[in-house]
Amino acid sequence: MKHAFILAALGLAVASGPVFAQAELAKQKNCLACHAADKKLVGPSYKDVAAKYKGDKDAAAKLAKKIREGGVGVWGQVPMPANPQVNEQEAASLAKWVLSQ
Repeated sequence: MKHAFILAALGLAVASGPVFAQAELAKQKNCLACHAADKKLVGPSYKDVAAKYKGDKDAAAKLAKKIREGGVGVWGQVPMPANPQVNEQEAASLAKWVLSQ
């Protein structure tokens, strides 16, 4: 029984590893200053973003571009600033994570 619990815990840790890494990346890149998983702050919640783009096959690319270049008008008139400190690979990873919420 003890071994089964350890294996289950290890499996959960491995499976959640990429999710944790992406959440940590969002924290490092200061995304959480304006966004939260399930509530609007300055910008929309990640769950609202995921719902808005559900079914859009180009959503990950659109969001990755918006993460790096910023934008205004999709969620109101409060602009999302450009984030040049986020490279293309990081932006793609963050976009996929947001869409998975």
